[in-house]
Amino acid sequence: MNKVYRKMLLLIGVVSGLAGCGEQPDKKTVFDPAHWKTNVEQHWATDTEQQRLTLAYEKMQGIADRWHEDVQAFERKWLVLKSFKEAEKLISQVSNDLWLHAKASMEAKKDFDDRPLYWARLGYIWVIKNAQPQFELTEKEIYQLEEIFESASRGRADLEYTSDAPLKILITGFDPFLLDRNILQGNPSGIAALALDGKVIEFNGQKAEINAVTFPVRYEDFDLGEVESLLGPYYENDSVDMVVTISQGRTDFDLERFPGRRRSATAPDNLNIYAAASSKNPIPGLLGGKEIAGPEFVEFSLPVELMQQATGSYAINDNRKVTYLEQGSSEDGAKEPVTTEAGHLTELADKIAVSGSGGGYLSNEISYRSIRLRNELDSSIPTGHIHTPKPEAFTPEIIEPMVEQIEAMLKNALPAL
Repeated sequence: MNKVYRKMLLLIGVVSGLAGCGEQPDKKTVFDPAHWKTNVEQHWATDTEQQRLTLAYEKMQGIADRWHEDVQAFERKWLVLKSFKEAEKLISQVSNDLWLHAKASMEAKKDFDDRPLYWARLGYIWVIKNAQPQFELTEKEIYQLEEIFESASRGRADLEYTSDAPLKILITGFDPFLLDRNILQGNPSGIAALALDGKVIEFNGQKAEINAVTFPVRYEDFDLGEVESLLGPYYENDSVDMVVTISQGRTDFDLERFPGRRRSATAPDNLNIYAAASSKNPIPGLLGGKEIAGPEFVEFSLPVELMQQATGSYAINDNRKVTYLEQGSSEDGAKEPVTTEAGHLTELADKIAVSGSGGGYLSNEISYRSIRLRNELDSSIPTGHIHTPKPEAFTPEIIEPMVEQIEAMLKNALPAL
């Protein structure tokens, strides 16, 4: 079934229960976060993200639990699987269908909401970890199946440019994060990824097709090279015309000119893992089990002046603000970090990065990793990062104008590609 036809079926409800579950055996499911006591009491295998499901179901009825019945249907199918091959086939199909279903749902409902996808994904992975099929799964096999589900449900199995548009754009978004502070969080960048994936845009007669994926807010995934594994083939072959990473940021749109090499944020990731870093002790992320190699600061290559001409509700800033330490000062902590507006990359050549223009968290890091990889592979693909405004609430009235302005920035960039 081709991509366009499946999407049409999903929109009209022909593909029921996230296609692939089919007729369900009469088995009782145990995936029911609304009635769990605690995961510890039940002795279930959960991580910190999945442990939030009960509260999410309570606080976001109709959102966090939107595809609850689909997860239960998947569990019933899962319980009667007889081999790893069967499991792999089911996971591949259902995870890709979840991504397509989320896109189709947003298009149909016009709700501009990434939270149903985020919470449903956690539910499906809970089933993979906890429900026992008719054969024994090793820990390695469970991990492999989780990875398949994570990848496809984030759009990575859907990365096809199928139109006749001569230009190709790849964008990335993020999951909701800091959920222990606000369980109601969504993420405008993840919403933009869902809304714009597969869309053909046009500006002054030039056309481009957009493909999109989302990334988890987890340090471990970055340390394992998820960014590099996705983007490497594009940079090696110069097979797209622009790469734009996107995340939630401040009060307006910021185009982050100088990403930094190191982590310094004190906020946890979605597994409540901390970077063990600070402004006086910034540390690099890992790649291949070692500290990621590269310059302390890099510079984006986006057509910033054109993108700033995109009209909308928010200002679009060329953000040059960075924070650094002088060489040698991070070891003894004797010097205070310096924050400045850098005019040129050369001004930062002998500094130690504390925060790039995009900060000291994973939004800065995805930007740094993508630009570092582009430069290392001698690619000519324009690459950079957009920070969106931080919304006051996740309603279509607030989020839709943000997505429209992101689309306008991408359109305005086309003459430079």
